[in-house]
Amino acid sequence: MNISIVDIIILTLFIVGIVWWALRNGKSSDSTSYFLAGRNMSWPVVGLSLFAASVSSSALMGHSGEGFITGIAVFNYNWISVLVMVFFALFFLPFYIKSGIFTMPEFLEKRFDKRSRYYFSFITIFGNVFLDAAATLYTGALIIKLIFPEADLFWIILIMAVVAGSYTIIGGLSSAINADMIQATILIIGSGILYFFALHEIGGWEELYNRFGDGVWLKLTRPIDDPTVPWLGMWIGIPILGFYFWANNQVMLQRVLSARSIDHGRKGVLFVGFLYLFTLFIFILPGLIGRGINLFGVENLPNEIVDGGTLKSTFGINTDQVYPRLIVKLLPVGLIGLILAAMISALTSTLSATLSSVSTLFTMDFYSRFDKNADSKKLVKVGRITSLVVLVIAILWAPFIQRFDSLVSYYQEVVSYLAPPIVGTFFLGLFWKRSNAKGALWSLISGILVAAGIMVSKYIFGVTIPYHFLLIAPVVMVFSIGVNVFVSLLSGQPDPEKVAQNTWTIKIWKEETEELKGVVWYKNFRVLAILLVLACFTMYFLFV
Repeated sequence: MNISIVDIIILTLFIVGIVWWALRNGKSSDSTSYFLAGRNMSWPVVGLSLFAASVSSSALMGHSGEGFITGIAVFNYNWISVLVMVFFALFFLPFYIKSGIFTMPEFLEKRFDKRSRYYFSFITIFGNVFLDAAATLYTGALIIKLIFPEADLFWIILIMAVVAGSYTIIGGLSSAINADMIQATILIIGSGILYFFALHEIGGWEELYNRFGDGVWLKLTRPIDDPTVPWLGMWIGIPILGFYFWANNQVMLQRVLSARSIDHGRKGVLFVGFLYLFTLFIFILPGLIGRGINLFGVENLPNEIVDGGTLKSTFGINTDQVYPRLIVKLLPVGLIGLILAAMISALTSTLSATLSSVSTLFTMDFYSRFDKNADSKKLVKVGRITSLVVLVIAILWAPFIQRFDSLVSYYQEVVSYLAPPIVGTFFLGLFWKRSNAKGALWSLISGILVAAGIMVSKYIFGVTIPYHFLLIAPVVMVFSIGVNVFVSLLSGQPDPEKVAQNTWTIKIWKEETEELKGVVWYKNFRVLAILLVLACFTMYFLFV
């Protein structure tokens, strides 16, 4: 793929500009400023930062690649997640912000005890370092190598790490969020431009529908045996994964905790939900259009859905190349540099968010307990050192991921086994007063043992599991909830003070209703939530 010097200059200026802007807006005078940006972010900034952090380079490539392979089915993950965001904003978010926590595991200690906190924190740190950070560097490097094939993989990884780490380590979350704000804007605008160029190339929406209106290409509801998103898994599996990603994941929630108030946090989450509805057009449909315009020049490509492995082995089509090929084929000089900047934005935002997450988790969940006399400046110093160590580990580990393809290929599946116990624990903690510390701990432990059993059986002993992972996730969640209920009922009552401060009651709903009286509709978060839910189902029924 040939890239002009103009595009390289635009890309270079963008990277330099982002680092300068992020460092200029960094705050690290104390632990609250460094880890949570001073808890002073407005809702547009929170929303844009969440969007940038959630769209990794691998997700961006995955959306367009899945669009090429199966049509719009992958959008089910996004629109269902928007419904999850609404539920999270209405019920969970106020407790997170009011409690003054720095980390998600910290909430488990406030509701249960420190054992659950340490367990969840350790699992999150391990996943952030060896899956999120390293996989982001590796997949991002592969994508950039498609565009610059002469570049060495390790040097690409190193340069990307330096770019994201330079401002995140020094300026903390405020630097990352200010960079995210610009990067999210570039990502949305750049991807939107590519969509319109792609739509024009195929001949407009009517021609796109003529090509793919038959079959399931443009349908969200798929058969129960669909390999991508079976319809039952859409309703009972995706909500669990979505809730884990948006309501339990430190990488995402750290942005929410930086909001200046509960209202700004809620509106920020609803804002990113609104933005997510457009991912169908700017990320997924361009991939399907790539199939319609014969992006790879394969004349005998069948009209029916063929899995990615067969496309690669039989037809020589690597669907990871769909997005980069669309960029180079459809866009003029100058705009290519802009869209490449969007791709880099997706990469650095996700890596930056992961570094902030691990830094906060280790410093606040572990080090602050070890050194109880540490002041804010020392905590910031420890946070910076932690980020640097994590970055070095990710750089060294990333090249080895190619030897363990399942770490990338089956990431979504692995999360579907690990997430249910955590989601179940948070749900029972907020909505069931009788759930106690022993019930929570045994629920988490039993859940991880079941997840480990499934993965070992499947990937080490080669046992065939005839069910989609989206159908297995709710079974694991029901099992872990059952353990929580059983152990809680057989053991003592939970701490009444912890229950009173960290469980939801109808009284809270009534108090919020009183507070919202007289608030104009476009500032009323409940009205905005209803409008977002209606938009979700409108999108669904348009492509049902």
